[in-house]
Amino acid sequence: QVQLVESGGGLVQPGGSLRLSCVASGFIVSIVRMGWYRQDLGKERELVAFMTNGGRTNYSDSAKGRFTISRGNAKTTVYLQMMNLKPEDTAVYYCNAETVVGPEEFLLDVWGQGTQVTVSS
Repeated sequence: QVQLVESGGGLVQPGGSLRLSCVASGFIVSIVRMGWYRQDLGKERELVAFMTNGGRTNYSDSAKGRFTISRGNAKTTVYLQMMNLKPEDTAVYYCNAETVVGPEEFLLDVWGQGTQVTVSS
């Protein structure tokens, strides 16, 4: 099986910063896409940012200019650097990956358990 483990969430004041990380493990042939979603209480889950295997990135409008997605050298770790955090950024942040798993080499969509980010004074 493939697993994603997030870390780095916590409580931060408005204007502060946090860096989230996600590590993928398991029988992974390749990762097609890896990134972050978030979901606050009573709201729909929404895309924050993702990066393709080729390095192309995509950001939500609220994330542009404040958040930066990056990955480790092995391409099985992804980071989300969040700057100038606002109360409306409060949510559970979920790592997501579209992976090719072996030995049959089929596509598998994988979600992490989530990490809580709370922005409050």
